[in-house]
Amino acid sequence: MFKLFSAYKPKGDQPQAIKKLAAGVESGKKYQTLLGVTGSGKTFSIASVIEKLQRPALIISHNKTLAAQLFQEFKEFFPENSVHYFVSYYDYYQPEAYLPATDTYIGKDAKINDFIDQLRHASLQGILTESNFIIVASVSCIYGIGEPEEYRKMGIELKISQEIKRREILKRLVLLQYEKDGKKIAGSFKTRGDLIEINPPDGETKILIELLGNKIEGIQRQKETSKENLKQIKIFPAKFFVTEREKLKIALANIREELKERLKELKKQKKFLEAERLEERTNYDLEILQETGYVNGIENYSRHLSFRAEGEPPYTLIDYLPENALIIIDESHMTIPQLKGMYEGDKARKQVLIDYGFRLPSALDNRPLNFKEFEEKNKNRKFIFISATPGPYENSRGNIAEQLVRPTGLLDPKIHIKPLKNQIHQAIEEIKKAVEKRERVLLLTLTKKGAEDVSLFLKEKNIRAEYLHSDIKTIERTKTLRALRAGEFDVLVGINLLREGLDLPEVALTLVLDADKEGYLRNATSLIQTIGRASRHPNGRAILFADKMTKSIKETIAKTAHRRKIQEKYNKIQGIVPAQIFKPLPKPFWIEKIETAKEKEYEKLLKDLQKKIKNPAQLKIKLEEIMLRAADELDFEKAAKIRDLMKNV
Repeated sequence: MFKLFSAYKPKGDQPQAIKKLAAGVESGKKYQTLLGVTGSGKTFSIASVIEKLQRPALIISHNKTLAAQLFQEFKEFFPENSVHYFVSYYDYYQPEAYLPATDTYIGKDAKINDFIDQLRHASLQGILTESNFIIVASVSCIYGIGEPEEYRKMGIELKISQEIKRREILKRLVLLQYEKDGKKIAGSFKTRGDLIEINPPDGETKILIELLGNKIEGIQRQKETSKENLKQIKIFPAKFFVTEREKLKIALANIREELKERLKELKKQKKFLEAERLEERTNYDLEILQETGYVNGIENYSRHLSFRAEGEPPYTLIDYLPENALIIIDESHMTIPQLKGMYEGDKARKQVLIDYGFRLPSALDNRPLNFKEFEEKNKNRKFIFISATPGPYENSRGNIAEQLVRPTGLLDPKIHIKPLKNQIHQAIEEIKKAVEKRERVLLLTLTKKGAEDVSLFLKEKNIRAEYLHSDIKTIERTKTLRALRAGEFDVLVGINLLREGLDLPEVALTLVLDADKEGYLRNATSLIQTIGRASRHPNGRAILFADKMTKSIKETIAKTAHRRKIQEKYNKIQGIVPAQIFKPLPKPFWIEKIETAKEKEYEKLLKDLQKKIKNPAQLKIKLEEIMLRAADELDFEKAAKIRDLMKNV
C-alpha cells in the first residue's frame, strides 16, 4: 500500500483540496483541477490524494527537467513504494528526414542514454509487477512501444524445481534480445558452468539462476545493497519491441505484401528511383529482422508486428496501465497543448519519407497518439490537472479545487505599476533597496540581448547581477540558480524564467520591464506565473513597468488581489504571521544528469548536419525545417535552440 512520508501535515488550503479531489475521484468525476498558487504545496497535496485513494498514478509533465524534479520529490514522499521515471531515452536524436528541395536524405541518428533506457524498462516492469506504483513521465508516454500482451507473454517464467534445459533458457534469452556478454551491462547475460547470470534491462538488479542438470535449484535477485532468494521469477524482454517467432513470420509476409503493392503504385507513377530505393531498403531490413528478430528502425514496422489495422493507434505506456490508475497532468496549461501538438509534426515528416521511397506507408502508424486517441485510451480513468493558471481545456471541464492559501501563511506578492520612462533607473533604485535587506531579485526583459545588456549595466553600477537565457548551458544554468540562492549575487536577469520550475524562497522582488507589450511573455498566464516567483518570501512584491493597462495586466492584478484577500482573511482567523521559508540547496543530481544530455543533443545535431550538408544555405534550410517542426509541436525551447544554431552557420 502507499505510505506517505513527510515531516509536514496538510495546512492552509491543502486539507480541503485533498479531501475534495479524493472525494471527486471516488464519486466518479472524470476531470478535476487543482488550481494551486505557487508555493502552496501542490505536489504534497497530490501525494496525499494518492495515499488516500491507494491508486497507482501516471504523472505527465511537459519537459524532462520538471519531470525529474517531480520524480525526485515523489521518491522522497514514497520511499517504500515503486516510483519510476519515463521520458525519451535519447541524449541526441535526429529523426530520419528527406529534403526534396536539395535532394538531401538525413538518416536517423540517435544516441541512447542507457541510464534513462533502464529507468524506462523499470517503469514497464513496475506496472506489470506492482499494484502500487507512480510513473512520472514526459509526453514520451504517448509514443509507440511494444504491445502489452506480447510483452507479458514473451517473458520467461522460471520456478524452483522446474525441469528446463540450460540451452533452452539461453535460447529464450536471445529471443528476448538479451546479449551474451561478459560485461556487466543491462540487457545481457553470461554463464559460468550451471550458473546463469542475467542483467535485466532495468539496470537495478541481477538475477542468478542455478541449475543442477536440467532442474532449477536456486533463484536469487541481487540489488546494490541486498540479496533475495526467490521461489519464482519472470524475466521480461530486453527491448520494447519483441515478437514471437511464429507471429514474426506472418508479420514479415504482411510487410512483403505491402512492399509489393507500394512498388506497383510507385512504378505506375513513373517513380522508378523511389521504387528501387524502397525495395532495397525494405528487403535489407526484412533480412535482418528474419535473422535476429530485431533491426534498427523496427518501430517503422510496428503496425505489422503488433497486427494493427491501418490508422489504428499505437500501443503506448498508457496501454500498460490498470484501469484504476489516476492520470495527473502537471502544469496542465503547458502540457495539454503539447500533448495536442505532437501528432501533426510527426505526420508531416513521415509523409515526405513515404512519398520519396524511403519508407512504406505503414510507417505513418509509428507515431504518437493524437489527442482524441489519448482521451479515448483513458476514457475510464480519472484525471487531475495541476496549474496555477489552468488553460481553456481544464477550465471547460469544471470541478476546480482551489489551493490559494499557503501552509506558511505567505501572501501573493503585492503588485505595483510604474511608468516606462527611465524604467532601468527606477529598477536600479528598487534593487538597491532590496539588496540592503539581503533580498534577491528577478528582473525580466523581452530579449536575450536585453538581458545581457541590463546585466552588464547593473554590474557597472556595482550591483551583483547575472543573466540567464537559453544560450547558457544547463550545468551553468543550474550553478547560476544555486549561486543566487546562496547569495553569491543578488539580481538574476532573464527573459522567461518560468520553464526552470524555479523554487527560490530568497527572491522577494520581481521586476518586469515593458510589461505592457502584449504577447506570449506578457500575457496573463506568464505574468501570474512570473509574479509567483516572489510568493515564497514574506516581503514578496512585483513591479510592472507599463504606460498602459493591458487586458493581461488588469487580469493579473484582479486575480492576485482576489487571492491576497482570501489569504489575509485566513491568516487573521487562524492568527498566522507569514514566515520566511528556509529550504536547503537541493542536490541537482537528476536535473544535471538529464539536462546535460539535452545540451549535447544540440551540439551534436549541428556537427552531424555540417558533415552531411556542406552548403551553408542548404544547412540553414534544414535547420529552419527542424525549428518550424519543433514550433508546430509547441516545443518552443527546442525551436529557440535551433534558431540560435542558425546564427552560427
